[in-house]
Amino acid sequence: MDGVIVVDKPAGWTSHDAVNRLRRLAGTRKVGHLGTLDPQATGVLPLVIGRATRLAQFYVRNDKVYDALIHFGYSTDSYDKDGAPTSPVTQPRIDHEDLERALAGFRGALDQIPPPVSAKKIAGTPAYKLARKHQPVELAPVKVEIYSLILLEHTGDSNEARIKVHCSGGTYLRSIAHDLGKILGCGAFLKDLRRIASGGFTLDQARTLDQLATLAQEDRLVEALIPGAKLLPEFPAEMVDNHTAARIRQGRDFRVSPFRVRGAPKHVKAITQDGELVAIGEAVLPNLYHPILVL
Repeated sequence: MDGVIVVDKPAGWTSHDAVNRLRRLAGTRKVGHLGTLDPQATGVLPLVIGRATRLAQFYVRNDKVYDALIHFGYSTDSYDKDGAPTSPVTQPRIDHEDLERALAGFRGALDQIPPPVSAKKIAGTPAYKLARKHQPVELAPVKVEIYSLILLEHTGDSNEARIKVHCSGGTYLRSIAHDLGKILGCGAFLKDLRRIASGGFTLDQARTLDQLATLAQEDRLVEALIPGAKLLPEFPAEMVDNHTAARIRQGRDFRVSPFRVRGAPKHVKAITQDGELVAIGEAVLPNLYHPILVL
């Protein structure tokens, strides 16, 4: 069991709750996540298992795709539906063209201020701990990028809108909702959030925790596993024989075929003839790679 299992996280579960659940189902402590998902959010949560946990470093700040529902009428202290109102409750009528113009300002590179209720740290303390004690929370803006933002649903008499957002890792959809409410002058918060893709992993690959429990009971959990050799598809794969694989495990450099690996990529995957991922190699010379991570 070395690879990734994509979980369709239910609402109310923290990412760590899902990690602990898979640890019990798989019978191993070697389980981690490739980016947290807010407790009330649902959807794609890739969990790395076994030796593949060491690959997490290559998934830092991967792109994400979200389906989000924003409610207009008041703001909350957590920027989502679970927070306490921080502005008068109203029933605004949001003009469709005004909404489209406001959304346009979020496309591209942004300096985004994270929500006070977040895992961002202030002098070593998570911001959410300070916020819950009603202590002041001042977070520095973070550079993020919104590659696309599409308005999926909205009518003139509706005080809610659904958007689809493709963004860089570290982007908070709660902050987008909150800031949108300020721009439109009516307050807003994130009512619902579903992650439909994360770092190349999609809902089509995801299993619910109940489905994973059933597979585990039937000793078929491996059916949900994306093996290590299929991860990081952007890294070309180089097949190596047993002798070369043994040398790679000793930290020795290895050569790749210029006919199979074209374009002098920075990283390649060394794969055994049995389809096992041995290592990630980094280029040191043309067609010569040094194993920077050995599984």
